[in-house]
Amino acid sequence: MPTGTHYDLIIVGGGIGGVISLKYARDAGLRALLLEGGDSIGGLWRDLPEWQDIQFRKEDWTLGDIPIQGEDQRSILQNIRAWVDRYGLAPDIRLNARVTAARPASDGWWVSTGSEEYTSTYLIAATGGHNRPVIPDVERDGSRIAEYHSSQLRDPAEIAGRRVVVVGGGASAYDLLDLCFAHGAEEVTWVHRSLKWMRPTRKLKYFGTDMRLLAKFQMLGLPTRTLNRILNRDLHARYEKAGLTDILPGHDFDVQHDQLIPGRPGMIRNFSGITRYRDEVQSLSGNTVQLASGERLEADLLLWGTGYRYDLDYLGLEPVNNAGSLAALNGRCYSVFRSVDAPNLFLLAPGVLEGITSAPWAYAHAAKSIMSHILGPPVFNAPPKNAFTNHFDLAKHLARRDRRSYPFGLWYLKYLRLALFYPKDRPMPLP
Repeated sequence: MPTGTHYDLIIVGGGIGGVISLKYARDAGLRALLLEGGDSIGGLWRDLPEWQDIQFRKEDWTLGDIPIQGEDQRSILQNIRAWVDRYGLAPDIRLNARVTAARPASDGWWVSTGSEEYTSTYLIAATGGHNRPVIPDVERDGSRIAEYHSSQLRDPAEIAGRRVVVVGGGASAYDLLDLCFAHGAEEVTWVHRSLKWMRPTRKLKYFGTDMRLLAKFQMLGLPTRTLNRILNRDLHARYEKAGLTDILPGHDFDVQHDQLIPGRPGMIRNFSGITRYRDEVQSLSGNTVQLASGERLEADLLLWGTGYRYDLDYLGLEPVNNAGSLAALNGRCYSVFRSVDAPNLFLLAPGVLEGITSAPWAYAHAAKSIMSHILGPPVFNAPPKNAFTNHFDLAKHLARRDRRSYPFGLWYLKYLRLALFYPKDRPMPLP
Protein backbone atom coordinates (compact mmCIF):
# COMPACT_ATOMS: atom_id res chain seq x y z
CA MET A 1 0.00 0.00 0.00
CA PRO A 2 1.23 3.53 -0.74
CA THR A 3 2.35 5.90 1.94
CA GLY A 4 1.61 9.60 2.22
CA THR A 5 -1.63 11.55 2.40
CA HIS A 6 -4.78 9.57 3.01
CA TYR A 7 -7.82 11.38 1.61
CA ASP A 8 -11.35 11.38 2.92
CA LEU A 9 -12.59 11.25 -0.67
CA ILE A 10 -11.13 10.67 -4.12
CA ILE A 11 -13.18 11.71 -7.14
CA VAL A 12 -12.39 10.05 -10.48
CA GLY A 13 -13.26 12.22 -13.46
CA GLY A 14 -13.08 15.96 -14.17
CA GLY A 15 -16.38 16.52 -15.98
CA ILE A 16 -19.27 18.50 -14.56
CA GLY A 17 -20.17 15.77 -12.02
CA GLY A 18 -16.64 15.49 -10.68
CA VAL A 19 -16.12 19.24 -10.42
CA ILE A 20 -19.41 19.77 -8.58
CA SER A 21 -18.59 16.89 -6.22
CA LEU A 22 -15.24 18.49 -5.41
CA LYS A 23 -16.93 21.81 -4.65
CA TYR A 24 -19.31 20.22 -2.16
CA ALA A 25 -16.52 18.11 -0.63
CA ARG A 26 -14.59 21.32 0.04
CA ASP A 27 -17.72 22.92 1.52
CA ALA A 28 -18.04 19.94 3.88
CA GLY A 29 -14.46 20.33 5.08
CA LEU A 30 -13.31 17.01 3.62
CA ARG A 31 -9.80 16.29 2.42
CA ALA A 32 -10.63 15.54 -1.22
CA LEU A 33 -8.72 14.98 -4.46
CA LEU A 34 -10.00 14.90 -8.05
CA LEU A 35 -8.09 12.79 -10.60
CA GLU A 36 -8.62 13.66 -14.28
CA GLY A 37 -7.07 11.64 -17.09
CA GLY A 38 -6.97 14.47 -19.62
CA ASP A 39 -4.81 17.58 -19.73
CA SER A 40 -7.73 19.88 -18.81
CA ILE A 41 -11.08 19.90 -17.07
CA GLY A 42 -14.29 19.27 -19.02
CA GLY A 43 -14.82 15.53 -19.45
CA LEU A 44 -16.94 14.61 -22.46
CA TRP A 45 -17.62 18.27 -23.28
CA ARG A 46 -13.89 18.90 -23.71
CA ASP A 47 -13.70 16.40 -26.54
CA LEU A 48 -17.03 16.83 -28.37
CA PRO A 49 -17.27 18.66 -31.73
CA GLU A 50 -18.34 22.31 -31.56
CA TRP A 51 -21.74 21.61 -33.17
CA GLN A 52 -22.81 19.45 -30.21
CA ASP A 53 -25.11 21.08 -27.67
CA ILE A 54 -27.36 20.38 -24.71
CA GLN A 55 -31.00 19.24 -24.88
CA PHE A 56 -32.56 22.15 -22.99
CA ARG A 57 -32.18 25.86 -22.20
CA LYS A 58 -28.92 27.21 -20.84
CA GLU A 59 -30.82 28.55 -17.81
CA ASP A 60 -31.69 24.97 -16.90
CA TRP A 61 -28.09 23.80 -17.28
CA THR A 62 -26.16 26.21 -15.08
CA LEU A 63 -26.74 26.94 -11.39
CA GLY A 64 -26.52 30.11 -9.31
CA ASP A 65 -24.33 32.79 -10.83
CA ILE A 66 -21.93 30.46 -12.66
CA PRO A 67 -21.70 32.18 -16.08
CA ILE A 68 -22.95 30.56 -19.28
CA GLN A 69 -23.19 32.02 -22.77
CA GLY A 70 -25.27 29.51 -24.70
CA GLU A 71 -26.27 25.90 -25.25
CA ASP A 72 -23.36 24.97 -27.55
CA GLN A 73 -20.35 22.80 -26.74
CA ARG A 74 -17.95 25.69 -26.26
CA SER A 75 -20.29 27.47 -23.82
CA ILE A 76 -20.87 24.30 -21.78
CA LEU A 77 -17.14 23.64 -21.55
CA GLN A 78 -16.51 27.21 -20.38
CA ASN A 79 -19.29 26.82 -17.82
CA ILE A 80 -17.70 23.65 -16.37
CA ARG A 81 -14.34 25.37 -16.08
CA ALA A 82 -15.99 28.39 -14.47
CA TRP A 83 -16.86 26.18 -11.49
CA VAL A 84 -13.15 25.55 -10.93
CA ASP A 85 -12.29 29.24 -11.10
CA ARG A 86 -15.22 30.46 -9.00
CA TYR A 87 -14.56 28.10 -6.10
CA GLY A 88 -10.76 27.85 -6.33
CA LEU A 89 -10.77 24.09 -6.92
CA ALA A 90 -7.57 23.83 -8.98
CA PRO A 91 -5.22 22.96 -6.06
CA ASP A 92 -7.22 19.78 -5.41
CA ILE A 93 -7.23 18.62 -9.05
CA ARG A 94 -4.57 16.42 -10.65
CA LEU A 95 -4.57 16.52 -14.47
CA ASN A 96 -3.02 13.84 -16.71
CA ALA A 97 -3.83 11.38 -13.93
CA ARG A 98 -5.91 8.69 -15.62
CA VAL A 99 -7.01 6.10 -13.08
CA THR A 100 -6.03 2.62 -14.25
CA ALA A 101 -7.20 0.72 -11.18
CA ALA A 102 -9.26 1.34 -8.05
CA ARG A 103 -9.82 -1.39 -5.47
CA PRO A 104 -11.42 -1.64 -2.01
CA ALA A 105 -8.82 -1.67 0.75
CA SER A 106 -8.84 -2.15 4.52
CA ASP A 107 -9.27 1.55 5.18
CA GLY A 108 -11.40 2.41 2.14
CA TRP A 109 -9.95 2.56 -1.39
CA TRP A 110 -6.62 2.16 -3.14
CA VAL A 111 -6.35 4.11 -6.40
CA SER A 112 -3.60 3.92 -9.02
CA THR A 113 -2.83 6.06 -12.06
CA GLY A 114 0.02 3.79 -13.10
CA SER A 115 2.66 6.26 -11.93
CA GLU A 116 1.07 7.34 -8.63
CA GLU A 117 -0.93 5.61 -5.90
CA TYR A 118 -3.44 7.10 -3.47
CA THR A 119 -5.73 5.96 -0.65
CA SER A 120 -9.05 7.32 0.47
CA THR A 121 -11.96 6.35 2.67
CA TYR A 122 -14.60 7.04 0.00
CA LEU A 123 -14.60 7.01 -3.80
CA ILE A 124 -16.85 8.80 -6.30
CA ALA A 125 -16.80 7.42 -9.85
CA ALA A 126 -17.60 10.55 -11.87
CA THR A 127 -16.29 9.32 -15.21
CA GLY A 128 -19.74 9.63 -16.74
CA GLY A 129 -21.76 7.28 -18.86
CA HIS A 130 -20.91 8.69 -22.29
CA ASN A 131 -17.24 7.87 -22.54
CA ARG A 132 -17.08 4.89 -24.90
CA PRO A 133 -18.65 5.57 -28.33
CA VAL A 134 -20.62 2.62 -29.70
CA ILE A 135 -19.78 1.70 -33.31
CA PRO A 136 -21.19 -1.68 -34.34
CA ASP A 137 -18.62 -4.23 -35.45
CA VAL A 138 -19.91 -4.75 -38.98
CA GLU A 139 -18.02 -6.48 -41.79
CA ARG A 140 -15.96 -4.08 -43.91
CA ASP A 141 -14.61 -5.24 -47.27
CA GLY A 142 -12.88 -2.55 -49.30
CA SER A 143 -15.28 0.10 -48.09
CA ARG A 144 -14.92 3.60 -49.58
CA ILE A 145 -17.61 5.03 -47.30
CA ALA A 146 -16.43 7.65 -44.82
CA GLU A 147 -17.61 6.85 -41.27
CA TYR A 148 -18.02 9.00 -38.19
CA HIS A 149 -19.56 8.45 -34.80
CA SER A 150 -21.59 11.49 -33.69
CA SER A 151 -18.77 12.37 -31.27
CA GLN A 152 -16.18 12.30 -34.09
CA LEU A 153 -17.77 14.40 -36.84
CA ARG A 154 -15.69 17.55 -36.47
CA ASP A 155 -16.74 19.37 -39.63
CA PRO A 156 -20.43 18.99 -40.60
CA ALA A 157 -19.60 20.67 -43.93
CA GLU A 158 -18.43 17.21 -45.04
CA ILE A 159 -22.12 16.31 -45.32
CA ALA A 160 -22.76 18.75 -48.19
CA GLY A 161 -23.69 17.11 -51.51
CA ARG A 162 -23.17 13.56 -50.24
CA ARG A 163 -25.37 10.48 -49.96
CA VAL A 164 -25.62 10.03 -46.20
CA VAL A 165 -26.82 7.07 -44.12
CA VAL A 166 -27.63 7.82 -40.48
CA VAL A 167 -27.81 4.85 -38.10
CA GLY A 168 -29.55 4.91 -34.72
CA GLY A 169 -32.88 5.62 -33.06
CA GLY A 170 -32.15 8.11 -30.29
CA ALA A 171 -30.92 11.63 -29.54
CA SER A 172 -27.60 11.30 -31.41
CA ALA A 173 -29.32 10.07 -34.57
CA TYR A 174 -31.89 12.87 -34.38
CA ASP A 175 -29.03 15.39 -34.18
CA LEU A 176 -27.28 13.88 -37.19
CA LEU A 177 -30.46 13.92 -39.27
CA ASP A 178 -30.88 17.59 -38.39
CA LEU A 179 -27.30 18.26 -39.53
CA CYS A 180 -27.93 16.51 -42.85
CA PHE A 181 -30.57 19.05 -43.82
CA ALA A 182 -28.73 22.03 -42.32
CA HIS A 183 -25.63 21.21 -44.42
CA GLY A 184 -27.20 20.16 -47.72
CA ALA A 185 -26.89 16.38 -47.98
CA GLU A 186 -27.82 15.08 -51.44
CA GLU A 187 -29.71 12.06 -50.05
CA VAL A 188 -30.62 11.14 -46.48
CA THR A 189 -31.30 7.54 -45.44
CA TRP A 190 -32.12 6.57 -41.86
CA VAL A 191 -31.57 3.06 -40.50
CA HIS A 192 -32.80 2.15 -37.01
CA ARG A 193 -33.87 -0.93 -35.07
CA SER A 194 -35.96 0.83 -32.43
CA LEU A 195 -36.87 4.39 -31.53
CA LYS A 196 -36.76 6.57 -28.45
CA TRP A 197 -39.45 9.10 -27.64
CA MET A 198 -39.00 12.73 -28.59
CA ARG A 199 -41.24 15.76 -28.14
CA PRO A 200 -41.78 17.19 -31.65
CA THR A 201 -41.49 20.97 -31.83
CA ARG A 202 -40.99 23.60 -34.51
CA LYS A 203 -39.03 25.74 -32.06
CA LEU A 204 -35.34 25.48 -31.31
CA LYS A 205 -34.70 22.13 -29.70
CA TYR A 206 -33.70 23.78 -26.40
CA PHE A 207 -37.38 24.61 -25.85
CA GLY A 208 -38.60 21.08 -26.56
CA THR A 209 -38.46 19.94 -22.93
CA ASP A 210 -39.93 22.21 -20.26
CA MET A 211 -38.02 21.34 -17.10
CA ARG A 212 -39.80 23.98 -15.03
CA LEU A 213 -43.25 22.58 -15.88
CA LEU A 214 -42.11 19.11 -14.86
CA ALA A 215 -40.90 20.55 -11.54
CA LYS A 216 -44.35 22.08 -10.90
CA PHE A 217 -46.10 18.77 -11.54
CA GLN A 218 -43.68 16.97 -9.22
CA MET A 219 -43.87 19.41 -6.31
CA LEU A 220 -47.66 19.55 -6.51
CA GLY A 221 -47.67 15.78 -6.01
CA LEU A 222 -49.10 14.75 -9.38
CA PRO A 223 -49.14 10.92 -9.41
CA THR A 224 -46.80 9.27 -11.90
CA ARG A 225 -49.70 7.51 -13.61
CA THR A 226 -51.48 10.84 -14.15
CA LEU A 227 -48.29 12.54 -15.38
CA ASN A 228 -47.71 9.72 -17.85
CA ARG A 229 -51.27 10.03 -19.12
CA ILE A 230 -50.83 13.79 -19.68
CA LEU A 231 -47.48 13.34 -21.40
CA ASN A 232 -48.69 10.53 -23.66
CA ARG A 233 -51.69 12.56 -24.78
CA ASP A 234 -49.45 15.54 -25.55
CA LEU A 235 -46.80 13.45 -27.33
CA HIS A 236 -49.25 11.57 -29.54
CA ALA A 237 -50.90 14.85 -30.55
CA ARG A 238 -47.54 16.36 -31.43
CA TYR A 239 -46.44 13.34 -33.48
CA GLU A 240 -49.71 13.46 -35.41
CA LYS A 241 -49.55 17.22 -36.02
CA ALA A 242 -45.95 16.92 -37.25
CA GLY A 243 -46.76 13.97 -39.52
CA LEU A 244 -44.48 11.64 -37.58
CA THR A 245 -46.88 8.86 -36.62
CA ASP A 246 -44.78 6.41 -38.65
CA ILE A 247 -41.98 6.75 -36.10
CA LEU A 248 -44.01 6.47 -32.90
CA PRO A 249 -42.12 4.21 -30.45
CA GLY A 250 -43.76 0.85 -29.85
CA HIS A 251 -44.62 1.55 -26.20
CA ASP A 252 -46.30 4.26 -24.14
CA PHE A 253 -44.05 6.92 -22.68
CA ASP A 254 -43.16 6.31 -19.01
CA VAL A 255 -41.49 9.14 -17.13
CA GLN A 256 -39.75 6.62 -14.85
CA HIS A 257 -38.11 4.71 -17.72
CA ASP A 258 -37.92 7.00 -20.79
CA GLN A 259 -36.03 10.15 -21.64
CA LEU A 260 -38.04 13.04 -23.04
CA ILE A 261 -35.82 14.03 -25.97
CA PRO A 262 -36.66 17.37 -27.62
CA GLY A 263 -37.53 17.13 -31.31
CA ARG A 264 -35.16 18.49 -33.94
CA PRO A 265 -36.93 21.13 -36.09
CA GLY A 266 -34.85 20.52 -39.24
CA MET A 267 -35.44 16.79 -39.10
CA ILE A 268 -39.18 17.35 -38.58
CA ARG A 269 -39.56 19.90 -41.40
CA ASN A 270 -37.77 17.60 -43.83
CA PHE A 271 -39.12 14.27 -42.60
CA SER A 272 -40.71 13.44 -45.99
CA GLY A 273 -37.26 13.65 -47.56
CA ILE A 274 -35.83 10.86 -45.40
CA THR A 275 -35.72 7.30 -46.76
CA ARG A 276 -36.18 5.06 -43.75
CA TYR A 277 -35.49 1.40 -42.94
CA ARG A 278 -36.30 -0.46 -39.73
CA ASP A 279 -33.19 -2.59 -40.00
CA GLU A 280 -29.51 -2.77 -39.07
CA VAL A 281 -26.25 -2.49 -40.96
CA GLN A 282 -24.59 -5.82 -41.74
CA SER A 283 -21.63 -4.92 -43.94
CA LEU A 284 -19.89 -2.19 -45.94
CA SER A 285 -18.30 -2.81 -49.33
CA GLY A 286 -17.20 -0.18 -51.84
CA ASN A 287 -19.95 2.43 -51.66
CA THR A 288 -22.61 -0.09 -50.63
CA VAL A 289 -24.23 -0.44 -47.23
CA GLN A 290 -25.76 -3.91 -46.89
CA LEU A 291 -28.59 -4.24 -44.37
CA ALA A 292 -29.51 -7.40 -42.47
CA SER A 293 -32.70 -7.70 -44.56
CA GLY A 294 -30.63 -7.84 -47.75
CA GLU A 295 -31.41 -4.26 -48.78
CA ARG A 296 -28.46 -2.49 -50.42
CA LEU A 297 -27.90 1.27 -50.05
CA GLU A 298 -25.46 3.40 -52.02
CA ALA A 299 -23.71 5.93 -49.78
CA ASP A 300 -20.70 8.24 -49.50
CA LEU A 301 -20.95 8.90 -45.77
CA LEU A 302 -22.19 6.81 -42.83
CA LEU A 303 -22.94 8.58 -39.53
CA TRP A 304 -23.25 6.42 -36.44
CA GLY A 305 -25.83 7.88 -34.04
CA THR A 306 -25.55 4.76 -31.91
CA GLY A 307 -24.77 6.39 -28.58
CA TYR A 308 -22.28 5.44 -25.88
CA ARG A 309 -21.38 2.85 -23.28
CA TYR A 310 -20.07 3.64 -19.84
CA ASP A 311 -16.49 2.75 -18.95
CA LEU A 312 -15.99 1.70 -15.32
CA ASP A 313 -13.51 -1.11 -15.98
CA TYR A 314 -10.97 0.51 -13.68
CA LEU A 315 -13.14 -0.47 -10.70
CA GLY A 316 -12.63 -4.17 -11.41
CA LEU A 317 -16.23 -4.97 -10.40
CA GLU A 318 -17.72 -7.68 -12.60
CA PRO A 319 -21.39 -6.89 -11.79
CA VAL A 320 -20.80 -3.25 -12.71
CA ASN A 321 -19.05 -4.10 -15.97
CA ASN A 322 -21.74 -6.62 -16.91
CA ALA A 323 -24.75 -4.40 -16.17
CA GLY A 324 -24.70 -3.33 -19.81
CA SER A 325 -26.61 -0.04 -19.56
CA LEU A 326 -26.93 2.92 -17.24
CA ALA A 327 -30.53 1.95 -16.50
CA ALA A 328 -29.42 -1.51 -15.38
CA LEU A 329 -26.55 -0.06 -13.39
CA ASN A 330 -29.00 2.28 -11.68
CA GLY A 331 -30.69 -0.85 -10.37
CA ARG A 332 -27.44 -1.73 -8.58
CA CYS A 333 -27.28 1.43 -6.46
CA TYR A 334 -28.78 2.09 -3.05
CA SER A 335 -30.82 5.31 -3.11
CA VAL A 336 -29.82 5.95 -6.76
CA PHE A 337 -26.10 6.67 -6.18
CA ARG A 338 -24.39 4.26 -3.70
CA SER A 339 -23.09 1.06 -5.26
CA VAL A 340 -24.26 -2.29 -3.90
CA ASP A 341 -21.13 -3.98 -5.26
CA ALA A 342 -18.40 -2.30 -3.20
CA PRO A 343 -18.23 -0.37 0.09
CA ASN A 344 -17.99 3.42 0.19
CA LEU A 345 -18.43 3.75 -3.59
CA PHE A 346 -20.73 6.27 -5.29
CA LEU A 347 -21.65 6.13 -8.99
CA LEU A 348 -22.92 9.46 -10.35
CA ALA A 349 -23.92 8.73 -13.94
CA PRO A 350 -26.62 6.02 -13.59
CA GLY A 351 -28.94 8.22 -11.53
CA VAL A 352 -28.73 11.22 -13.86
CA LEU A 353 -27.76 10.83 -17.49
CA GLU A 354 -30.71 8.88 -18.88
CA GLY A 355 -33.42 10.59 -16.86
CA ILE A 356 -35.26 13.87 -17.42
CA THR A 357 -33.20 16.44 -15.57
CA SER A 358 -30.36 18.92 -15.78
CA ALA A 359 -27.11 17.11 -15.04
CA PRO A 360 -25.57 19.93 -12.94
CA TRP A 361 -28.77 20.31 -10.91
CA ALA A 362 -28.92 16.59 -10.16
CA TYR A 363 -25.17 16.27 -9.52
CA ALA A 364 -25.27 19.17 -7.06
CA HIS A 365 -28.07 17.58 -5.04
CA ALA A 366 -26.40 14.17 -5.15
CA ALA A 367 -23.02 15.60 -4.16
CA LYS A 368 -24.40 17.55 -1.22
CA SER A 369 -26.13 14.44 0.14
CA ILE A 370 -23.04 12.29 -0.46
CA MET A 371 -21.11 14.64 1.81
CA SER A 372 -23.90 14.34 4.41
CA HIS A 373 -23.61 10.54 4.15
CA ILE A 374 -19.84 10.71 4.68
CA LEU A 375 -20.20 12.97 7.71
CA GLY A 376 -23.07 10.80 9.02
CA PRO A 377 -25.64 9.53 9.63
CA PRO A 378 -26.03 7.39 6.47
CA VAL A 379 -28.25 8.80 3.72
CA PHE A 380 -28.04 6.32 0.85
CA ASN A 381 -29.63 3.19 2.28
CA ALA A 382 -32.89 2.71 0.35
CA PRO A 383 -33.09 -0.48 -1.78
CA PRO A 384 -32.17 -0.21 -5.48
CA LYS A 385 -34.98 0.29 -7.96
CA ASN A 386 -35.16 0.01 -11.73
CA ALA A 387 -36.60 3.47 -12.38
CA PHE A 388 -35.38 7.01 -12.95
CA THR A 389 -35.68 9.58 -10.17
CA ASN A 390 -36.21 12.69 -12.25
CA HIS A 391 -35.51 16.35 -11.52
CA PHE A 392 -37.37 17.64 -8.41
CA ASP A 393 -38.34 14.08 -7.50
CA LEU A 394 -34.65 13.60 -6.72
CA ALA A 395 -34.83 16.34 -4.07
CA LYS A 396 -37.99 14.73 -2.66
CA HIS A 397 -36.21 11.36 -2.57
CA LEU A 398 -33.13 12.73 -0.79
CA ALA A 399 -35.10 14.89 1.64
CA ARG A 400 -36.59 11.81 3.31
CA ARG A 401 -33.12 10.67 4.35
CA ASP A 402 -30.81 13.70 4.43
CA ARG A 403 -32.02 15.98 7.22
CA ARG A 404 -28.68 17.81 7.25
CA SER A 405 -29.37 19.21 3.76
CA TYR A 406 -33.18 19.25 3.89
CA PRO A 407 -34.48 20.60 7.24
CA PHE A 408 -37.82 19.02 8.12
CA GLY A 409 -40.74 20.88 6.54
CA LEU A 410 -38.72 23.91 5.43
CA TRP A 411 -37.17 22.12 2.49
CA TYR A 412 -40.60 21.45 0.96
CA LEU A 413 -41.69 25.08 1.17
CA LYS A 414 -38.40 26.12 -0.44
CA TYR A 415 -38.68 23.72 -3.37
CA LEU A 416 -42.40 24.36 -3.84
CA ARG A 417 -41.62 28.08 -4.18
CA LEU A 418 -38.84 27.32 -6.66
CA ALA A 419 -41.15 25.14 -8.74
CA LEU A 420 -44.12 27.52 -8.77
CA PHE A 421 -42.64 31.00 -8.79
CA TYR A 422 -38.96 31.03 -9.70
CA PRO A 423 -38.37 33.00 -12.95
CA LYS A 424 -37.70 30.83 -16.00
CA ASP A 425 -35.05 33.26 -17.26
CA ARG A 426 -32.90 32.71 -14.16
CA PRO A 427 -30.81 29.65 -13.34
CA MET A 428 -31.89 27.67 -10.29
CA PRO A 429 -29.93 28.49 -7.11
CA LEU A 430 -27.29 26.10 -5.83
CA PRO A 431 -28.73 23.65 -3.29
